[in-house]
Amino acid sequence: MNKSHKKHASLKRPPFGNFGRNEWALVGAPCITIKLLSDRIIKALCADYKIAYVDTVHNDEVTVLPGRLENGAWLDYSDELGYKRLNHKAGFNTFKLRETFNQSDFVLVNGNHHQAKAQVVIIQESKKSSLQKRIEQLTDVALFLLAEGSVEIFDFVKEAIPNWQAVPTLSLEDAGAIIDFFRSKIQQAKPKLNGLVLAGGKSERMGFDKAAINWHGREQHYHMTDLLNQYCNEVHISCRAEQQIDAGYNRLTDTFTGLGPYGGMLSAFREQPDAAWLVVACDLPLLSERTLNNLVKNRNVSSVATTYKSPFDNFPEPLITIWEPKSYPVLLSFLSQGYSCPRKVLINTDVKVLDPPYPDELTNVNTPEDLEKVKAVLNAKAIAK
Repeated sequence: MNKSHKKHASLKRPPFGNFGRNEWALVGAPCITIKLLSDRIIKALCADYKIAYVDTVHNDEVTVLPGRLENGAWLDYSDELGYKRLNHKAGFNTFKLRETFNQSDFVLVNGNHHQAKAQVVIIQESKKSSLQKRIEQLTDVALFLLAEGSVEIFDFVKEAIPNWQAVPTLSLEDAGAIIDFFRSKIQQAKPKLNGLVLAGGKSERMGFDKAAINWHGREQHYHMTDLLNQYCNEVHISCRAEQQIDAGYNRLTDTFTGLGPYGGMLSAFREQPDAAWLVVACDLPLLSERTLNNLVKNRNVSSVATTYKSPFDNFPEPLITIWEPKSYPVLLSFLSQGYSCPRKVLINTDVKVLDPPYPDELTNVNTPEDLEKVKAVLNAKAIAK
């Protein structure tokens, strides 16, 4: 057998835990303490972040299945007006949990019942033996919390965590400091922002390559790349395999072919699934720094995307949009249902929509008639200078 043979494609995987990218199990205290602490954190941060909570309902009585599940239904969905309820009879494996929690910014977990990628360890004498039983679950301790009456970390915890002295320690009663800790952690986890210039279209309505038009002293896709470089960690030009891109510019060849801009975006996420992508079409010759700056400044990482409302039809404009990493599974989900329209994703998903401060800058050039109109605008601006 050829040992170099790979059975599966080599794909870059996001650093998920059991539920999401950012998750902490609270462990070392009674369940009621964990629940109350989680409530305080959620209440303090829910205005800015989508927070999920994981626990297990446990009692000594026989649990009766809710709703129609008791009669044999597999799923039971109900609109409770203030919230929605989905009761599911089948078990959730890790893959299903990650899909379900995808749009959460972070997840708090009752560590007495579930494990998470990182842990917050509460030092409480009454739960010492319980914590000792879970010592192998302490794989990435981010914070120690000292309960009332506790003054130091247990010896068995020190032995299990070689760098325990580098882990911050707070009082369990200091809710403000604990909330600041989580706020800081989420801010530190803000995805880096990459740029993607969509230049892989065939320009059939124009009759020649729109990306190659020289509006500002160089071909348009290079001009757009240089614009995005001011705001992005790195910028790539999305193109077809046969297209040539000058040395010094990053090319990102479509691996989802035949899907237009949708395929370019999915190809970018396939390459770097943990980055946010500022996606811009190459056919926006009036676009300037002031519109891009406003978009980046008002970016909402808690939403699936941050976009502008089109001044031409009032729908979200998908091709000048910041797509967060959490949009990748959403885009794939829409594709699996037969949709490859990024605008449809924006309309039907939790996004932040901005009014464009300079509406004309969102003008697309798709036809020779559009080209002549924009030429006139640019010439008028040049004369005005």
